[in-house]
Amino acid sequence: MGLLEGQVALVTGGARGQGRAHAIACAQQGADVVLVDVSGKAADVDYGLATAEDMAETVRLVEELGRRALAFDCDVRSQEQLDEAVEGALAELGRIDILIANAGIWSRGKFWDLTEESWNEMISINLSGVWRAAKAVAPHMIERGSGSIVIISSVNGIEPGPFYAHYIAAKHGVIGLMKAVALELAPHGIRCNAICPGAIDTPMTNNQPGWNIFAGHDHGTEADMIAGGYHYGALRGTTFLKPEVIANAAVYLNSPQAAPITGVVLPVDAGHLLLTGFNLEPVKS
Repeated sequence: MGLLEGQVALVTGGARGQGRAHAIACAQQGADVVLVDVSGKAADVDYGLATAEDMAETVRLVEELGRRALAFDCDVRSQEQLDEAVEGALAELGRIDILIANAGIWSRGKFWDLTEESWNEMISINLSGVWRAAKAVAPHMIERGSGSIVIISSVNGIEPGPFYAHYIAAKHGVIGLMKAVALELAPHGIRCNAICPGAIDTPMTNNQPGWNIFAGHDHGTEADMIAGGYHYGALRGTTFLKPEVIANAAVYLNSPQAAPITGVVLPVDAGHLLLTGFNLEPVKS
C-alpha cells in the first residue's frame, strides 16, 4: 500500500519538470493523477514551455506505473478552464483528494524595466493561478470534508533576489495565500501547506539563458550551471537538486503521516536559507 493509495491528485503544470516528478511520485504511491498544463509562450520567458508531447510522455509514465492519468490542456490564467478540468476529472474519476499547485514561470529584469505585461503575466500565473486552482477544487473538497493542498513556492518566497522582483512578489504572495487557505479550510478538515524549493534542475533553469547566467557570459554550458549550484546550498556535495526531492516532500505533506500538519512552509533547499551570503558587487562610496 502506498502513502496515497486510492486517492486522486491534480497537478498544475504537470507536463514536465517538477510537475512530472509530482505526477510520477503520486502514482508510485498509489494515486491516480490529473494533469493540467498549457503549451505556448509567456511574456519575456526565454525558455521553451511545455508541449503536447511533454504531456503525453508524463501520461505514459504514470500509466506505466499502473495508475490512471487524465490530461487537460488548461491555462491557470483561466478560471473557466480550471473549473472545466476539475469537472472533467470528477466525472471520470469521481474525486479529487489532492491539489499540487505547481504551475509557474520565471524571467528576469530590473523592477524598473519590467513591462506591465511581464509583471501581470507573472502574477497571473505564479500567484493568481494558485488561487484559481485552489478555488476550483475547494467546493468538492469541502463537500467531502477532506483534502490536501500543497502549494509550490520557492526560497524566493522567503528571501529576495536581484532582477526578478515580479517572481519574488508572486512567491511571497503564495505563502500568504497558503496561510489564508489553510485557516479557512481547516474547519472543513482540509489541509494546505507550501514547499519552498531551492535550486532545482528543471527546464526552467537548465537551458541556454540559464547556463549563461551562471557562466557570466554567452555560450555558457550545463557544466557552468552545475558548478554554480555547488555554491548555493550548505550541505556537502549538493548542487542543483532533482525535482524528485520536491515531489517526495509533497507526498509526505499530502499523506496521512502529515495529517496534523497545516499552514506550514517547508524549505527543500540543501540548507540554502542557512547561508548569510555575500555582496558580489559592493558599492563603496
